[in-house]
Amino acid sequence: MIEAPRVSFEAEEWVMPGLATAHSHAFQRALRGRTQRRATRAGTFWGWRDEMYRLVESLRPDDLYAIARFAYTELAMSGVTAVGEFHYVHHGPGGRPYADRTELADAVVRAARDVGLRICLIRTAYLRAGYRQAAVPAQERFIDPSIDLVLRDLDALRSRYADDPHVSVAAAAHSIRAVPLPDVKALAAYAEAHDLPFHMHVSEQRGELEECRSEHGTTPVAVLSNEGVLSPRFVAVHATHLDGAEITALGDRGSFVCICRTTERDLGDGLPPVSGLLGAGARLCVGVDSHACENAFEEVRAVELDERSRVEMRHAAAEAPLMLDAATRLGYAACGLDASWREDHVHLDPDDPSIAAIDPDLAADAILFGATPRTVKSVSVAGRPIVSEGRHAQYGETLKLYRKSLRQLELI
Repeated sequence: MIEAPRVSFEAEEWVMPGLATAHSHAFQRALRGRTQRRATRAGTFWGWRDEMYRLVESLRPDDLYAIARFAYTELAMSGVTAVGEFHYVHHGPGGRPYADRTELADAVVRAARDVGLRICLIRTAYLRAGYRQAAVPAQERFIDPSIDLVLRDLDALRSRYADDPHVSVAAAAHSIRAVPLPDVKALAAYAEAHDLPFHMHVSEQRGELEECRSEHGTTPVAVLSNEGVLSPRFVAVHATHLDGAEITALGDRGSFVCICRTTERDLGDGLPPVSGLLGAGARLCVGVDSHACENAFEEVRAVELDERSRVEMRHAAAEAPLMLDAATRLGYAACGLDASWREDHVHLDPDDPSIAAIDPDLAADAILFGATPRTVKSVSVAGRPIVSEGRHAQYGETLKLYRKSLRQLELI
């Protein structure tokens, strides 16, 4: 019998399990508010990507640590206790590996641990710019020359963090355009052999579908299904543009689908078929992705509210118990942290205007559809308080480091 997450009233506070965001690119927090105005291609996902690449070209290990630490602190103050960091900035300028190949991965793990969060380091393979495409300079920092080096890094990371219950490691292929199919299959086999989650961006943009059709004759999820990559450990990130057969394939394999609505809205990606995915048996979780908005409650409720807009129906797919499960237990499971979700808690101020005087029998509904980060009073991970009275203990120092890095990157 699977224990269902619940909301309870204890010692004059509402208490709920800690929230998990299963898909994060922490360095992109530095872009917030800097990519909204129209430029040459800024009105498209690909224009936003150009801006992201400019940031990557200048990023140093200390900058990555400072930005990630600030992003994770903001997550903690929003009620998040576990983060899946989809990490693909691996090397120095020009693609030169650091003396310690995992230096940047270790920087984001250190940032999360200094904040007090649990983290799944999702070591992401990025082996080419795209099908028949030459890499731009920023992409050289992502690219490894062989899958063997990716697997070697996974071995090193698994060994390094094996004894830390707050850190897990997962494998990932960035996307079908960035990783050739034989290497996707090698990563999936590695994840299977070592009992790891296997994450991958799939079908986020229509342009990605066209590129996949050019190379493989069909769309990303169809390719992965045909090649036996889908499984209960597979985490399909976004899964926005799917046909009926792809929805069925994800559900039949019991795969996770990680919806990242605040980023998908920001980038104009489209609306994922949430009702179909749930009906088929896929397991939902949520992710902050680009940190375009740090509101963990909005990230959860947007899955249902945006589906209502898509299908034009008052109650579309996900009622509060399912949403709470997706935001907590299933998010932890997608990050390989299954055993930990019961140990982490968020305490909410019952007098905050967003949830004041709610019906106790409908507490989960009222909180998931109404709460904001302001409602978060305290947060604890494995019994250790990391947020008290709405503020992280190290917020001042973290903000100072963040501002210093933004100045060095000439962003302020």
